[in-house]
Amino acid sequence: MTTSDQPERPDGVDSSVTADELRALSAFIDDESTDAERAETAARVARDPASAATVAAYRAQDNALRALFAADAAPQLIVVRPRPRYLMAASWLTVGIACGLLMHLVLPMFDREHPTPMFAQRADIAYAVYAPEQRHAVEVAASQEDHLVMWLSKRLNRTLTIPSLDEYGFELVGGRLLPGEDGPAAQFMYQNASGQRLTLYMTSGSTKRKEEYAIRMLRQGERRTFYWTTDNAGYALSGQISEAKLRAISFDTCAALGGDPKRWQ
Repeated sequence: MTTSDQPERPDGVDSSVTADELRALSAFIDDESTDAERAETAARVARDPASAATVAAYRAQDNALRALFAADAAPQLIVVRPRPRYLMAASWLTVGIACGLLMHLVLPMFDREHPTPMFAQRADIAYAVYAPEQRHAVEVAASQEDHLVMWLSKRLNRTLTIPSLDEYGFELVGGRLLPGEDGPAAQFMYQNASGQRLTLYMTSGSTKRKEEYAIRMLRQGERRTFYWTTDNAGYALSGQISEAKLRAISFDTCAALGGDPKRWQ
């Protein structure tokens, strides 16, 4: 994606998002902003549904383009020469047919019934914002775990449990309250002996979330987020450890939280 003085507005994006905000969000997605600008933009996306929707739209466009044009073949040099009108028309017809066939092959790769849900996008951004924090990574520390569970259970209006990741070498750091897609959300942070961190994001139970997501993965640079839903609540585990290890932790965490990951294997 390239930026310009007047960045292209993706379909479905709120018209209240200004051109300056679009430029900042575009630079954020393309990793073209400074660390300070990125942190500021990430924080805005986490708290502003319009900005979060814009980021999701941009990323959807990028993912579609990468899938459409990704190929292992070596790049070819195309030389354009003047040609008669009937040859130009035939060429464009050929290109149109080829694109149609390519789209027919590529589109089944996209899960059109279950696009990446907003709660997974928010979980990924929340990890990017708070995982690097040293002094203010959490609001309530693990030393007050009982209080943390009671507080967040009350705010999310459902009984929460914090799964143990001790067997994987990750200990609970604490947690915090976050704004969710349709109500409060919770983030629990874990850390291992080498300082690597994982975050577990939970949404409030919502009758709006009728569908059930199998465990799927969202990748953003070095970050990976495995997400799923159980009993109308969304869960997402984010981190920068190996994909295989994070997947294994996600399946165990899903089972610990009442899900049935065996159905999705």
